Formats: sequence, structure tokens, C-alpha cells
Amino acid sequence: MKILRYVCVGAFFLGSTRLPVSAQGDDVGGTYPIMIELNKAQIVMLAENNLIPQPLAHRIAAGIQQLTQEQSRAGGQRSGDYLVFEDQLVKLLGPEASDLHMGRSRIDMGASTERIVMRSEMLGLFGEMISAREKLVALAAKNVNTIIAGYTHAVQAQPTSLGHYLLAIDSALERDNERLRQTYARINRSPLGAAAFGTSGFPLDRRRLSTLMGFEAPVENSYDATSVSTVDSKAELAADLAVSALTLGRFSQDLVIQFGDPAPGLNLGDALVGHSSIMPQKRNPGAVERLRSLSSAVVGDAQTVWIVSHNTPVGDVGDVRANLVKRVQEVTVGARQMYKTLGVIAGGLVVRPDLTLAKVDSDFSTMTELADALLRYGGIPFRVGHHVASEVASYGRAQGKPPKSLTYEEISNIYQKVTGNKIPISAAQVREAIDAQEMVAHRRGLGGPQPQEVERMLTEHKEWINSSSEWLKGETKRLREADEAREQAFLKLAGQ
Repeated sequence: MKILRYVCVGAFFLGSTRLPVSAQGDDVGGTYPIMIELNKAQIVMLAENNLIPQPLAHRIAAGIQQLTQEQSRAGGQRSGDYLVFEDQLVKLLGPEASDLHMGRSRIDMGASTERIVMRSEMLGLFGEMISAREKLVALAAKNVNTIIAGYTHAVQAQPTSLGHYLLAIDSALERDNERLRQTYARINRSPLGAAAFGTSGFPLDRRRLSTLMGFEAPVENSYDATSVSTVDSKAELAADLAVSALTLGRFSQDLVIQFGDPAPGLNLGDALVGHSSIMPQKRNPGAVERLRSLSSAVVGDAQTVWIVSHNTPVGDVGDVRANLVKRVQEVTVGARQMYKTLGVIAGGLVVRPDLTLAKVDSDFSTMTELADALLRYGGIPFRVGHHVASEVASYGRAQGKPPKSLTYEEISNIYQKVTGNKIPISAAQVREAIDAQEMVAHRRGLGGPQPQEVERMLTEHKEWINSSSEWLKGETKRLREADEAREQAFLKLAGQ
């Protein structure tokens, strides 16, 4: 049997009269497929614990199977509302069929349905994120030695490498992955058997229900299960995705800004840009603008989740809860598109190392290294060297000469003018200091842009992504096995 995977496009609270979710993949019928599986788990648990007579358990299981088969045919009428299904089951088997609902409520069923949907959506999110990260890190690996300008206050600050920059973005995505994994573990808990919020006088085996539905464990406190965690679990997921969207929105803004350069070193392939209907030369960064728009929407929709949740009374399971479910779905759908678009950009970005280096060489972002060189080789106090380097930049800009166009004599004269002394480092040392490639290559700090350090970090990032991929495969397999075990137990009970 296929793993339950559903995409919500509206309210899916089982007690609601609204149109329920639509299913993803081959399944159709909204919450109906989830409700059927909850019924299967319930009757198996009731039979295993002898809470109803075995002959009745067999009859109810067979009736569930018969109705499911009939309603799965073309034109079959299906509803995600349990009471509708129960009425059909009672008409088929008699009033004792309602014993299926022993000790439970549509409230704990609805809370469980919501978690199943969020769990499935999160697995899809992980898949899109992993795919995007693989492409991002592959791009970084190709550009370990590609020099780009790093900015502060939107002004060139220091040179770095494109690989270094992209791994910084992926570092944020790894933190997002960790947060989502932790949230997934909290969402993957079962409210089943909590009833409305106070359990019941029947000793339902909540742990068995949890296992049958692929949850890791029950939400222990029954009031929490149906009335408290129903809100904070959704708010937490929305918050995780909003944090992730912040980074990707900033990344897209970096790309949009540099795209305005007549000769950008980072460009998009022709398939990813928009073409003006009147201006033949225009190439608009459509994919990047889409990433920016999607990330903004995720941030905004996440805030809506919080606002909708705020000041709602504990135990509110009406329209507010249905609205909250819909809002969370907007966040998760947007986030999946956001990660997919990131992957498209990372896979289609055209890099021109000559142009990115020329951009760096046109300004004075290597002046920090000149100050460092005066300290390193000449023993000149850093603040004195800083003053000299600042004067070199001012002189070069006034003369319209970038750093590499300045002669050793010009720089020596500036040094002597500032300090009254002869410059204590050689022409070769000055030339090395103002060369962006040399500056990046000779960084020494942990996590810096020097190629050997970027290569080390690349290995680590690939391991992170592989670990996430293996976890996703393992979790998908675990849920599939839970589905299969539940189906086998149910079919045995149904006499099939």
C-alpha cells in the first residue's frame, strides 16, 4: 500500500462541513483516505485488545473494506467526515457497527489527520531542499577559485570566492534542515485515543494506535494532544520555513542587484530569463525574481499563521482551526516551490570568473590586506597601516586608477606622506597584497575563503546533505512499512 501523502488545499478537519483536502499522487477524495486508514487502525486495535467481540470486529473490518471498495469505484460518493461514513457502515451492518468509534472523537481524528498531512508535506519539503542543496553545493565545488566581491553596507568590502559564499548559504540551509528535523519529530506524534481531550472510560491502546499509523509515539497529555499542540505544532513549522525564507530572500536579492550590471559575472541561462516585448536587449532575471517573491510570500504567510493562532481559546476546533490549517498549507506549498526554484537557479546559473574578478579589481576591496602586509612584513601598527591603505584608496579613486594600476612608487609616496618614513615592504609584497586572488588564497582562518579550506568545507557539506538524504529514505521506508503492517493486520481481521 502506498504511503499516505496528501496535499491540502482547504480545511481538512474531519468534523468540518467544508470541502476537504485533495490527495496527492494516485489517491483522490481529500481526507477520506486518511479517515479510512484511521478506521482500519482503530478496528485492529479494538480487536487486539478484546475491547469488542471478535465476531463483531471481523464484521466491522469486512464492512469497512466493502464500503471502501464500493466508494473507490468511478462515481463513488466519499466524504472525509467520519459521521457520514459511520452512517453508511451502520446501514450496512446495523447499529453495533458504531462501536468502531468506541473511545474516540472526530477531534482526535482531526488532530491526527492534520499531523499526517503535515508529516507528508514535510517529507516533500525535505526532498526539495535536498535536491536544491545538491545543486548549490555542486555549483560551489566548481567555483572554489572564482573570485567575487563581498559586500557590507552594499559596498565592496573584501574579495572572497563564489564557493565560499555559496557554502555560507548552504550552512543556513543545514540549520534549516536541523530545525525542520526537530519539528518533524514533534509533529510525528499521535493524538489518537485522546478523544475530545480527556480520553474515555475505554482502555484504548494509544501506543498501538500510534504505531499502526506510523507515528513515533503518542502525544502523552490528552488535552495537549487535541487542544494545545494543535496550534503550536503548526506555528513551529511555519516559523521554521519563515527563517529559511529569510536567507533565500537575501540570496535572491544579492543576485537581483548584481544582475543590473551591464556585464554581470553571475547570470542566468536564456531559458531562465524573461524577454522584453519592446526592448530587444532586455534580459529580466525571472527565476531570481520568482525566488524573491516566493520567499517573501513564505515569510508573510508564516506571520498569518501566528496571527490566526493568537488569542484563540484552547480547544477551539471550529472555523479558526480550519483557517489555521489552510494557512499552514499555504506556507508549506510556497516553501516547496521556493526550494524548487532555488534548485533551478543553482542548476542554471552561468558564472563568468573573468567578469567577477574584473568587478573586484575595479575597486579597492584589497586594502585590508595592504594594511595587514604592512603589519606582517614591516611591523607597522595596524591602525597606521589602515590609515595608509585608506589614503591609497582615496588617491586611486581621485586619479581614476584601480589598485593594480597604481605603481609601487605611487604607493611608496603615499606611505611617506602619511608617516614621514620610507615604506618598509617590497614592491613584490605590495603587489601581492593588492591582488585579490592572492589575498583570498592566503587567508588563514578557520572557515575562510582559501581554496583548501573551502574544499574541506565542501566535503563536510556533502556529508550533511547525504545524511539528510539517508534520513529521508529511512523515514519514507519506515512509514511504508507501517502502512504495510497496518494493511496486513486489517486484511487478516477482515478475512482477506
